[in-house]
Amino acid sequence: MKSMRHVGHSTFGQTLFNSIAILLGIGMLSEPLAFHYAGWIGGTILNVMYGAITCYTAKILGRIILADPRLRSYSDIGRKAFGPKATLLISLLFCLELFSVAVILVTLYADSLHSIIPEMSSNAYKVWGLLILIPTVFLPLSLLSYTSILGILSTIFLVIVLFVDGFTKKEAPGSLWDPAHTELGVGNFRQLGVAFGLFMAGFSGHAVIPSLVRDMQDPTEFESMLNYAFVVATAIYTIIGYAGYLMFGADVSEEISLDLLRTPGYPKQLNQIALWSLVIAPLSKFALTTQPLNATIEMLLGITPHIASPETVANKPRTLAGALPRTKHLRAMDFLRAKHLLSRPAARHFYAIVQRVVVTCLAVLVSVVVPEFSAMMAFLGAFSAFMLCVIGPVAAKIAVEGAMDVGLILMAVAMASWGTAAAFMENKA
Repeated sequence: MKSMRHVGHSTFGQTLFNSIAILLGIGMLSEPLAFHYAGWIGGTILNVMYGAITCYTAKILGRIILADPRLRSYSDIGRKAFGPKATLLISLLFCLELFSVAVILVTLYADSLHSIIPEMSSNAYKVWGLLILIPTVFLPLSLLSYTSILGILSTIFLVIVLFVDGFTKKEAPGSLWDPAHTELGVGNFRQLGVAFGLFMAGFSGHAVIPSLVRDMQDPTEFESMLNYAFVVATAIYTIIGYAGYLMFGADVSEEISLDLLRTPGYPKQLNQIALWSLVIAPLSKFALTTQPLNATIEMLLGITPHIASPETVANKPRTLAGALPRTKHLRAMDFLRAKHLLSRPAARHFYAIVQRVVVTCLAVLVSVVVPEFSAMMAFLGAFSAFMLCVIGPVAAKIAVEGAMDVGLILMAVAMASWGTAAAFMENKA
């Protein structure tokens, strides 16, 4: 057995809290819609199955990380399993995932604000939101990290409000005492494909698994901690999906939060507070989400001299390590580029500002062009989450350990393809 010096600081409980906080995000807002698309039977099976599969693949990443003390990030695992050339592909996939999340945050903020103050359109709020979003992308990460607590608090508060509303209202629509009409089975195959992505999006937190493993005081407890984290997340997603589907049935919105304000008979002030939290939280999380995206793009474009993976940037923002294979050609290019950039700090600073403004504007533009929250969530889950949370870890296990999980990969590829196609069809419908 290899000896390994371990310098983790987080206890079992702290790591468990961090894991649950990562898993429970904006994906829960579309859980009721996912149950509407998949039906009671299909929705329950998919939610539990995806929770079990992603827990299993998270353990795969943990085992590979612990087996080699040199590994620190998801890209390190990819490089060990598939060689140096895999690092660029992994970085691009993470960039796509982070950009998709940024678009979803813009959509959530604007839709929530439009529900509270309908005098302006959702798209108008997105454009005006640039006045807030652009300045925040230049704030230091040390300050932005504190805003993540807003997302956790808004999540907890929304769950509480959902059940308070459901139990205080005695008649349909929106009552847990008088449930809406629901279906046991699947509506149609396109909607089932969308449900694949909606359910999977809730379990896409594997980018931070390596850092969680490394930060545990006793990493031998990591797999046990994951069991608790994924059971809690799966249970909460299922409960929210059940409650929202029971309350609104086929009329449930893309975001369950919108139904809470539109439905008469609820405590109006309580629901407005919940909606305002969904206005503030996305605005505060946007810069935190795009920080590793911006840093990686700046490196890939040569604005900064080193190249790293997004998850490495997110975990270690002050010590950016190179991640691409260092061929002689690349080393020479990096040297010339770095020499040129470092000799012109004003130009480097200017291009960094332009890049961050452009990325922010592009996120808003895509949100305007693709305004459907469910379509973006389905794409995030069907393409990015399946690739990074199922296909990638299982393929790494096959490459590193020689263990055969081909059946799981084939199933994931089929569902990812089906779900991605359905997400695009949902946007056009």
